[in-house]
Amino acid sequence: MTTPDNATTPTGTPPIGTPPAASAAQTHRGRSALVGLAALFFLPLAGAFWLYYAGGWRPAGSTNNGELITPARPLPAADTLRGKWTLVYVGDGACAADCRQALWTMRQTRLLLAEDMDRVQRVFLAEANCCDRAFLDQEHPGLRIVTPDDPAAKTWLGEFPRTPGRQFLYIVDPLGNLMMRFDVALNPKGLKSDLEKLLKLSHIG
Repeated sequence: MTTPDNATTPTGTPPIGTPPAASAAQTHRGRSALVGLAALFFLPLAGAFWLYYAGGWRPAGSTNNGELITPARPLPAADTLRGKWTLVYVGDGACAADCRQALWTMRQTRLLLAEDMDRVQRVFLAEANCCDRAFLDQEHPGLRIVTPDDPAAKTWLGEFPRTPGRQFLYIVDPLGNLMMRFDVALNPKGLKSDLEKLLKLSHIG
Protein backbone atom coordinates (compact mmCIF):
# COMPACT_ATOMS: atom_id res chain seq x y z
CA MET A 1 0.00 0.00 0.00
CA THR A 2 1.46 3.41 -0.98
CA THR A 3 1.65 6.38 1.32
CA PRO A 4 0.21 9.70 0.02
CA ASP A 5 2.71 12.51 -0.51
CA ASN A 6 1.26 14.49 2.39
CA ALA A 7 0.92 11.56 4.74
CA THR A 8 3.08 11.00 7.77
CA THR A 9 4.81 7.91 9.00
CA PRO A 10 3.40 6.08 11.98
CA THR A 11 5.80 8.00 14.21
CA GLY A 12 4.33 11.32 13.06
CA THR A 13 7.40 12.52 11.10
CA PRO A 14 7.12 13.75 7.52
CA PRO A 15 8.15 11.38 4.72
CA ILE A 16 11.80 11.28 3.67
CA GLY A 17 12.64 14.15 1.26
CA THR A 18 10.30 16.70 2.82
CA PRO A 19 12.23 19.31 4.92
CA PRO A 20 10.81 19.82 8.39
CA ALA A 21 9.02 23.15 8.84
CA ALA A 22 11.14 23.94 11.89
CA SER A 23 14.38 23.44 9.89
CA ALA A 24 13.22 25.86 7.16
CA ALA A 25 12.36 28.47 9.78
CA GLN A 26 15.78 28.09 11.39
CA THR A 27 17.47 28.55 8.01
CA HIS A 28 15.48 31.74 7.41
CA ARG A 29 16.36 33.10 10.84
CA GLY A 30 20.03 32.27 10.24
CA ARG A 31 20.07 34.16 6.94
CA SER A 32 18.34 37.13 8.53
CA ALA A 33 20.92 37.22 11.31
CA LEU A 34 23.77 37.08 8.77
CA VAL A 35 22.28 39.95 6.76
CA GLY A 36 21.86 41.94 9.98
CA LEU A 37 25.47 41.40 11.00
CA ALA A 38 26.70 42.43 7.55
CA ALA A 39 24.58 45.59 7.73
CA LEU A 40 25.98 46.44 11.16
CA PHE A 41 29.48 46.26 9.72
CA PHE A 42 29.07 47.78 6.26
CA LEU A 43 26.52 50.56 6.81
CA PRO A 44 28.71 52.62 9.20
CA LEU A 45 31.68 52.06 6.89
CA ALA A 46 29.71 53.21 3.86
CA GLY A 47 28.44 56.22 5.81
CA ALA A 48 31.96 57.19 6.83
CA PHE A 49 33.19 56.98 3.25
CA TRP A 50 30.31 59.13 2.04
CA LEU A 51 30.92 61.77 4.72
CA TYR A 52 34.65 61.90 4.03
CA TYR A 53 34.69 61.88 0.25
CA ALA A 54 31.27 63.19 -0.82
CA GLY A 55 30.14 65.19 2.19
CA GLY A 56 33.40 67.08 2.66
CA TRP A 57 33.60 66.19 6.37
CA ARG A 58 37.01 65.81 7.99
CA PRO A 59 37.57 64.68 11.59
CA ALA A 60 38.86 67.39 13.91
CA GLY A 61 41.76 65.18 14.93
CA SER A 62 43.12 64.66 11.40
CA THR A 63 46.72 63.54 11.27
CA ASN A 64 48.12 66.10 8.85
CA ASN A 65 50.36 68.77 10.38
CA GLY A 66 49.94 71.32 7.62
CA GLU A 67 46.78 73.20 6.71
CA LEU A 68 44.80 71.73 3.82
CA ILE A 69 43.72 74.21 1.15
CA THR A 70 40.20 73.17 0.23
CA PRO A 71 39.31 73.05 -2.48
CA ALA A 72 42.76 72.62 -4.00
CA ARG A 73 43.71 75.50 -6.33
CA PRO A 74 44.90 74.66 -9.84
CA LEU A 75 47.80 77.05 -10.46
CA PRO A 76 47.61 78.81 -13.85
CA ALA A 77 50.50 78.18 -16.24
CA ALA A 78 51.84 75.45 -13.95
CA ASP A 79 53.24 73.21 -16.69
CA THR A 80 56.79 73.66 -15.36
CA LEU A 81 55.71 72.29 -11.97
CA ARG A 82 53.94 69.19 -13.23
CA GLY A 83 55.33 65.71 -12.74
CA LYS A 84 56.76 66.22 -9.23
CA TRP A 85 55.63 67.29 -5.80
CA THR A 86 56.73 70.89 -5.26
CA LEU A 87 57.65 72.82 -2.13
CA VAL A 88 57.19 76.57 -2.67
CA TYR A 89 58.33 79.50 -0.56
CA VAL A 90 56.99 82.98 -1.35
CA GLY A 91 59.00 85.94 -0.07
CA ASP A 92 61.33 88.88 -0.69
CA GLY A 93 64.28 88.06 -2.93
CA ALA A 94 66.79 89.72 -0.59
CA CYS A 95 66.07 86.75 1.72
CA ALA A 96 66.38 87.97 5.31
CA ALA A 97 66.50 85.69 8.36
CA ASP A 98 62.91 84.41 8.11
CA CYS A 99 63.40 83.60 4.42
CA ARG A 100 66.66 81.76 5.15
CA GLN A 101 64.98 79.71 7.85
CA ALA A 102 62.17 78.72 5.49
CA LEU A 103 64.57 77.74 2.71
CA TRP A 104 66.66 75.73 5.17
CA THR A 105 63.55 73.84 6.32
CA MET A 106 62.56 73.20 2.73
CA ARG A 107 66.05 71.94 1.77
CA GLN A 108 66.50 69.70 4.83
CA THR A 109 63.01 68.22 4.55
CA ARG A 110 63.68 67.16 0.98
CA LEU A 111 67.05 65.64 1.89
CA LEU A 112 65.47 63.64 4.74
CA LEU A 113 63.08 61.99 2.29
CA ALA A 114 66.08 59.87 1.23
CA GLU A 115 65.16 57.66 -1.74
CA ASP A 116 62.03 59.76 -2.40
CA MET A 117 63.86 63.10 -2.50
CA ASP A 118 63.99 63.11 -6.31
CA ARG A 119 60.19 63.12 -6.37
CA VAL A 120 60.19 66.58 -4.75
CA GLN A 121 61.40 69.90 -6.20
CA ARG A 122 61.88 73.28 -4.53
CA VAL A 123 60.76 76.69 -5.79
CA PHE A 124 61.46 80.16 -4.40
CA LEU A 125 58.83 82.59 -5.68
CA ALA A 126 60.43 86.01 -5.21
CA GLU A 127 58.06 88.95 -4.81
CA ALA A 128 60.66 91.74 -5.17
CA ASN A 129 64.35 92.65 -4.71
CA CYS A 130 65.50 89.57 -6.53
CA CYS A 131 67.83 88.09 -5.63
CA ASP A 132 70.72 87.26 -3.31
CA ARG A 133 72.22 84.90 -5.85
CA ALA A 134 75.50 84.32 -4.03
CA PHE A 135 73.69 83.03 -0.95
CA LEU A 136 71.09 81.04 -2.88
CA ASP A 137 73.59 79.38 -5.22
CA GLN A 138 75.92 78.43 -2.38
CA GLU A 139 73.40 77.24 0.19
CA HIS A 140 70.58 75.96 -1.99
CA PRO A 141 71.84 74.32 -5.18
CA GLY A 142 68.99 72.98 -7.27
CA LEU A 143 66.53 75.55 -5.97
CA ARG A 144 64.41 76.98 -8.77
CA ILE A 145 64.03 80.77 -8.48
CA VAL A 146 61.00 82.44 -10.05
CA THR A 147 61.89 86.12 -10.39
CA PRO A 148 59.33 88.97 -10.23
CA ASP A 149 59.59 89.56 -13.97
CA ASP A 150 58.87 85.93 -14.77
CA PRO A 151 55.36 85.58 -16.29
CA ALA A 152 54.67 82.73 -13.86
CA ALA A 153 55.28 85.02 -10.87
CA LYS A 154 52.63 87.45 -12.02
CA THR A 155 50.00 84.71 -12.28
CA TRP A 156 50.96 82.74 -9.17
CA LEU A 157 51.40 85.38 -6.48
CA GLY A 158 47.70 85.91 -5.95
CA GLU A 159 47.03 82.18 -5.62
CA PHE A 160 49.00 81.54 -2.42
CA PRO A 161 46.96 82.30 0.73
CA ARG A 162 48.97 84.54 3.06
CA THR A 163 48.65 85.46 6.74
CA PRO A 164 50.43 88.64 7.96
CA GLY A 165 53.29 87.91 10.34
CA ARG A 166 53.54 84.23 9.42
CA GLN A 167 55.79 82.38 7.00
CA PHE A 168 54.54 79.39 5.06
CA LEU A 169 55.87 76.65 2.86
CA TYR A 170 53.34 75.48 0.28
CA ILE A 171 52.85 72.03 -1.25
CA VAL A 172 51.81 71.72 -4.89
CA ASP A 173 50.87 68.28 -6.20
CA PRO A 174 52.25 66.76 -9.45
CA LEU A 175 49.19 67.98 -11.38
CA GLY A 176 49.87 71.63 -10.48
CA ASN A 177 47.29 71.96 -7.69
CA LEU A 178 48.10 74.03 -4.60
CA MET A 179 46.79 71.79 -1.81
CA MET A 180 48.52 72.51 1.52
CA ARG A 181 50.50 75.10 3.45
CA PHE A 182 52.79 74.58 6.44
CA ASP A 183 53.70 77.20 9.04
CA VAL A 184 57.50 77.47 9.14
CA ALA A 185 57.35 78.28 12.88
CA LEU A 186 56.11 74.73 13.58
CA ASN A 187 58.33 71.72 14.11
CA PRO A 188 59.70 70.89 10.63
CA LYS A 189 59.22 67.18 11.34
CA GLY A 190 55.54 67.81 10.70
CA LEU A 191 56.23 68.87 7.11
CA LYS A 192 58.36 65.78 6.56
CA SER A 193 55.61 63.56 7.98
CA ASP A 194 52.98 65.11 5.68
CA LEU A 195 55.18 64.72 2.62
CA GLU A 196 55.97 61.10 3.44
CA LYS A 197 52.24 60.31 3.64
CA LEU A 198 51.53 62.09 0.36
CA LEU A 199 54.38 60.33 -1.44
CA LYS A 200 53.31 56.97 -0.07
CA LEU A 201 49.71 57.41 -1.21
CA SER A 202 50.52 59.04 -4.55
CA HIS A 203 50.77 57.04 -7.76
CA ILE A 204 52.03 60.08 -9.65
CA GLY A 205 55.09 62.23 -9.18
